[in-house]
Parts: sequence; structure tokens; C-alpha cells
Amino acid sequence: MKYYNITVNGVAYSVSVEETAAGAAPVAAAAPAAPKAPAAPAAAPKAAAPAAAAGAVAVKAPMPGNILDVKVAAGASVKAGDVLVILEAMKMENEIVAPQDGTVASVNVNKGDTVNSGDVLVSMN
Repeated sequence: MKYYNITVNGVAYSVSVEETAAGAAPVAAAAPAAPKAPAAPAAAPKAAAPAAAAGAVAVKAPMPGNILDVKVAAGASVKAGDVLVILEAMKMENEIVAPQDGTVASVNVNKGDTVNSGDVLVSMN
């Protein structure tokens, strides 16, 4: 039996997979094991909520990846569309931009950090 933690659309699942002989019928008891631990994502938003409180607008990671560069600092004035962070995901560089004009209240990531989908990268006022 092998165990995997899989995240689908921001929901974490603990999955167990049992190897069977070629041509053998799948074990019926393995089916309910797929959505085993949906409680893990409930803890993540609670951790992200205090970080988002630093600013009125939270700019979140649209997908999991690595932070290649942080282009702003706390207190910087930005216009809508200005690049805040560069996020590498699936070997592509994605520019995370400001959704509106404002001031950067806090930067919650550093260059080299790994982030998950929905993590607050920058908060703005």
C-alpha cells in the first residue's frame, strides 16, 4: 500500500493506493479512501487571514510555484497592472500584478520561497 497527499483545486486529499496483480479486480474498500482529509485546507485559510489583515486587498497566488523575484517593497506606491511578484510554475514565469492602484501594505514572500495556490503574496491598501 502506498500513501500520497494530493491537492486538487486547493483541497488536500490523503490517498492510499494498493497494488494488485495484472488483471485483478480493484478492491472495493479502496474507493472511499480518496477524499480522506479535507480538514487540512480548513487550517490554511485561518493562517492566511492574519496576513491579509495587514492590507485591504490581498493579492494571492493563483497556482502553486516558486517565487523568482519580488518587485515591490512595503510602502511602495503601485498602479493597476504593475508587476508585484514573479511566480514560476510549471517552468513558466508568471507576473503577478496589482489588481488596482494603491500602496503595498506588506510583502509576505521572499525570493526563493515556495507557495501554494491561495497563499497571500502581497497585501495592499
